[in-house]
Amino acid sequence: MQSEYGSVPVSGDGNIDGHGTNAHRQTNHELHRHLSLFDLVCVGVGATVGSGVFVLIGLISHTQAGPAVSVSWLIAGVAASASGLCYAELGGRFPSVGSSYVYAKKTMGECAAVIAGACLTLEYTGSASAVARSWGDKVVAYVKTWEDGAGDNSWYQFLIFILDPGFGINPCAFLVSLGSVLLLLNGVNETKSVTNFFSTLNVSLVFFMATMSLVLAKKENMTPYVPPEFGAGGVIRGATSSFFGYIGFDEICCMSGEAIDPSKNVPRAIIITLLVVTSLYCAASVGLAGMVPYQDISETSGFPDGFRYRGYNWVGEITALGELTVLPLVVLVTIMAQPRLNYTMAIDGVLPAVFAEMDEKGNFKAGTKIAGAIMIIIATLVPFSYLDDLISSGILVAFTMTDISVILVRQTSPDDKPFLLERLIATFLVLSLLSGFLLRSCLSTGATGDAMRFMTLLSCACTLFIGNRIRTHCPSKNSMLQSHGNEPNAGLFLTPFVPTLPLCGCFVNLYLISQLEISGLCAIFGYVGLAMLVYFYNLHRRNQPERYRSVQVETGIGNEPPERMLSLQETK
Repeated sequence: MQSEYGSVPVSGDGNIDGHGTNAHRQTNHELHRHLSLFDLVCVGVGATVGSGVFVLIGLISHTQAGPAVSVSWLIAGVAASASGLCYAELGGRFPSVGSSYVYAKKTMGECAAVIAGACLTLEYTGSASAVARSWGDKVVAYVKTWEDGAGDNSWYQFLIFILDPGFGINPCAFLVSLGSVLLLLNGVNETKSVTNFFSTLNVSLVFFMATMSLVLAKKENMTPYVPPEFGAGGVIRGATSSFFGYIGFDEICCMSGEAIDPSKNVPRAIIITLLVVTSLYCAASVGLAGMVPYQDISETSGFPDGFRYRGYNWVGEITALGELTVLPLVVLVTIMAQPRLNYTMAIDGVLPAVFAEMDEKGNFKAGTKIAGAIMIIIATLVPFSYLDDLISSGILVAFTMTDISVILVRQTSPDDKPFLLERLIATFLVLSLLSGFLLRSCLSTGATGDAMRFMTLLSCACTLFIGNRIRTHCPSKNSMLQSHGNEPNAGLFLTPFVPTLPLCGCFVNLYLISQLEISGLCAIFGYVGLAMLVYFYNLHRRNQPERYRSVQVETGIGNEPPERMLSLQETK
């Protein structure tokens, strides 16, 4: 492809420009398929199991759900599976790097794909930066626990000054970010080995924590199971917070371009990841709630402080050090997906050609350096609190677009009502977001008027009505093709209960978006708006060479300067 950025290798499906034209040219580089099912599961688990088990379980138990925290995690796991099964189908159906970006482009066009790509960048680079920053803060907090023994020792004061110099600078976040980038630059095989090792270590650590806490659990700590001060609403709010502990499994889809037998292994890896993560979260949450009364659980260091509370200091130390050991894996796995997303976007001409450059071993060194530099700067200088809502909303938008993509792949509008499906989906999304805001208002205020309750019920009823219209009035593409003797989905994993399950996923995602702070909502709208402005500007520049070439063909005049070409076109 030739754009203002220069030539880039085309993707596996042959698309050269953003509209799929000029569609078959030999690729310069093919991504090497080297990731087995085990490798993909390690990527999914490594990107998902992080702060959810180390921080969120204690926080939710202490402030929202009490001993019923496991129910919150189970509800969140079921909700996450609604989108996860959509990723499983599309990851096998479109086995190329890019995840939601690719799915949105295949079903909704390049403009929607750019929005998905921008949101995925928040998930990959933004989340990696946030986890690196969180890890740096945890290192400083752990070192400060030595203060009682160190006293006024000069070496301790010097160490604290190095680790926490002030002015918002976090040197530990810089080091873990830099280390992750250097490891990625070292090659895919080395990165894969490290990822597999630390993912196994991560699962082993969480299994150890869950087992020890279950051994120490007391029946009296589990009553009342749902504390009256929290109630059922607290368990639901806990599920809302727990949902973010499941984010990361979709990175498997971004690696599908390098997966062996992706149509089978990608869906299997996503399902296995969700099962493993849900089982670990539920077991660990039952153990922590049973080990320590929920009123005494630490909001920031639930398991280490919980083991110390029961007198098992050595287990607390292992847990604290283990957390510091495995969290860098989340940084590595999360940022690993960003150069691959950039590669696909560069092939389509959305990003400069430098992002599509690969060395002879298939490493995206230029793209990794650029994405890594951005991550290092953000992690070192920007506190996590400034990024939290923006990252969360971006991930949920990407999830929603994937859910919509499954519906558009599997359903179609009736012949006599073109675009009915698209209009119904748009209406459903608007009503889902409105219902989320109204439900938030009803759940957050102690005294809700009858008018507010009526509006909430009416909005939810309208949402259900539109969802049912999609199910009953928009036929399945599969049944239409099968009636003509075709079997388009042979050998593919299919999301069950389409369109009901993807619509449930959309509703859950938009409900969670509505729970974010107003500043976060403004930030995501501003961020997407900026991404679209940049895209349309670049689209205008990308179309200029096509305009000049069309004039050449029509006039038979070649090698003319652009000004002359435009003049000839205006004359014609």
